[in-house]
Amino acid sequence: MIHYAMSDPTSKPSRAFLPYPVSTLSPPIIPNDLTSFKSRGISQVERDLQQKLREIRETYLATIDHFNWNKLVYEAEIQFEPIVGGIYHLYEMRGRRMLSMISPEEWPQKHLASVRLDMDRQWKILETGAGVDSRTLFGSGEI
Repeated sequence: MIHYAMSDPTSKPSRAFLPYPVSTLSPPIIPNDLTSFKSRGISQVERDLQQKLREIRETYLATIDHFNWNKLVYEAEIQFEPIVGGIYHLYEMRGRRMLSMISPEEWPQKHLASVRLDMDRQWKILETGAGVDSRTLFGSGEI
């Protein structure tokens, strides 16, 4: 077993053990080339953030679409009080929109969508009518 004797317990460690050079005769510090590290990091961050932005955009557009459909149904002519969980059908006839209990198979009017009233009083679109495109129905797709 080797014992290292220190002459003075309050003395500082030898300068030879410091993690940085203390003399002009010490070997030079050469910084690492971090170009590869940085470019990999930038690429990964850009990919991740672009994916998040795509997801946020899709959620945003789906929310606008949901808002527009709910607005369309609530602004339609309704001759009855819809019940929660009930399935209804939105039609366009003679320039006006109407919510009905009659299914598209039973009524030859322009069917826009089949909807269900949820507990939160929002209309869930179950299916859109044949040839109905929400982008043309709502204009630009913005609120």
